[in-house]
Amino acid sequence: MKIPQLVFVDGTDFLDADGRTLMFRGCSLGGDSKLPVNPGSSAAECSFVGRPFGEAEADLHFARLASWGFNLVRFVITWEAVEHAGPGVYDEAYLSYLRNVIKAAERHGILVYLDPHQDVWSRFSGGSGAPGWTLEAVGFDLSKLAASGSADPEGPWPLNYHRYACATMFTLFFAGNRLAPGRYIEGVNVQDWLQDHFIEAMRHTARRLKDCANLIGFGTFNEPHSGFIALPSLDSRSRMLAEAGMVPTAFEAMAAASGFTCQVEEFRFFGHRRTGRKGVMNPSGVSLFREGCVCPWREAGVWGLSGGEPVALKQDYFARVDFARDCLQPFIARFIAELSRKHGHYVFFTEGVPLGPRASWSAESLCREDGTLLQVAEAFHWYEGFLLMTKRWRPYLAADGIRGKVVLGKSNVRRSVERQIAELADLPRREGIPALVGEFGIPFDLDEKRGYRTGDWSRHEEALALQYEALDAALLHGMIWNYSATNTEGSGDGWNGEDLSVWNSETGVRALRGFSRPYPKATSGKPLVFSFDRKDRVFTYSWEGKPGRTEIYVPAHWYPEGWTAGFYPGESGTATVEERPEDNLLAVVLETEGTARLFVRPISSRD
Repeated sequence: MKIPQLVFVDGTDFLDADGRTLMFRGCSLGGDSKLPVNPGSSAAECSFVGRPFGEAEADLHFARLASWGFNLVRFVITWEAVEHAGPGVYDEAYLSYLRNVIKAAERHGILVYLDPHQDVWSRFSGGSGAPGWTLEAVGFDLSKLAASGSADPEGPWPLNYHRYACATMFTLFFAGNRLAPGRYIEGVNVQDWLQDHFIEAMRHTARRLKDCANLIGFGTFNEPHSGFIALPSLDSRSRMLAEAGMVPTAFEAMAAASGFTCQVEEFRFFGHRRTGRKGVMNPSGVSLFREGCVCPWREAGVWGLSGGEPVALKQDYFARVDFARDCLQPFIARFIAELSRKHGHYVFFTEGVPLGPRASWSAESLCREDGTLLQVAEAFHWYEGFLLMTKRWRPYLAADGIRGKVVLGKSNVRRSVERQIAELADLPRREGIPALVGEFGIPFDLDEKRGYRTGDWSRHEEALALQYEALDAALLHGMIWNYSATNTEGSGDGWNGEDLSVWNSETGVRALRGFSRPYPKATSGKPLVFSFDRKDRVFTYSWEGKPGRTEIYVPAHWYPEGWTAGFYPGESGTATVEERPEDNLLAVVLETEGTARLFVRPISSRD
């Protein structure tokens, strides 16, 4: 059975089967899918069946998402969910469940792409993603990750990127052939062994979902990280993250993992300033490694012992590798080649390190051997750093993550947000592929959970509106993080204390007017500009029209008294307007080519 292709990449645009230009407004589903429903007492007993929600509830959730205007879901899965029981052992019950849930999304007109999600490599190293056996395969004893200082499950999760377990696994995954040439598993270099299993797990997932017409593709790897790769010296730290705490150098992380107690510097909030204090890492001198196993970096001669104490031997060992060129780009190319072999219609949503190295594309790299083009888009992530990390909304105060600067003043903040998002979108667009904000959003536990106490989410709506206005201005697709069906005040999204879900299982939707706004879903022609004035509730849209049907989402919650639509004088040609407020839909059928400029506004007494 041939599955119809629903989405096509055409230069920097997404088109539907009728050639209309699509605009995606969607969400990630969901934050709670990072962890199993039942972790079990062993890897074999672990189960993700029921993430993001039970099959019986699927239609209810997707109907809700569709009513809010979401037309695309970034469906969070993890490598662990597919292959937790051991190498090559796939959880067929989970994959059957996954198929049924994706089919439910299809019934509500929602497209899906799968997001192979990870944070700091694995839940065993403080995040989510890879199965525990990946760490065991390189000699780690999972029970000693915390004691050895190799991971800190109790501290801020982003700091685990600097700890040994995460940094080593990423380095081996992306650069084992170059940097650990003597480390083999089952006769295969560790890099190839890990990538083989990851890619084959995703290929198997794709095989099991081959009849899901609304599955339009895959993400390649959520927020890849460089680990130790490209560090200028062993005394360096990878790019600082916006958290406070102990941050070891590469050499300190290696020494601690091998059983040496280390004094490690502590950094202030936002991670750029030293506190002048030091903490103790691995005070009990516990080794991470199972008996008979050693640190792969000691094995490679990066460090060794002198007088029984660890010493650095090759300070610039990791500096010789360029992460984007030598590691990320080849991995993404391999992932796409393997999965597109049987699924040539898939769109592949690539990611780089957030605000860091990324893969780049050219006409040559996008061309298959048969002359057809790969369907590739870049799904970069962007968060307003001050809001995310302080959980304070101050419309006059923000961070410019690209330039590393503080922005003051409401108008300056608005312009900065628009500029940052537009600049990040411009990178893939200049290379001829679509741009999509794969993650953005806000914490809902702002200001000591003020919204929970008052039931007033207006400040959250204001913060979200600023971000959506930036998307609108850039004609940019966006996937808000996130919708967690199990979100509660006590547990948030159910993962590491985060609370970014637009849905709360106890109180319902939050900040609806912040993220559910009018937008053009499908345009017969080329979008030019659209905007929504929250104060006057007026939506305007201009496009270079072609004969055909254009569909605009118009949410009823913005227009309780009703809405009306029309064209500005002389800017419509011959058109038929179909208002369907019961479906939150405005349809415009143009019969001639030309520029069209339309408005939607509340019904007034004079209408």
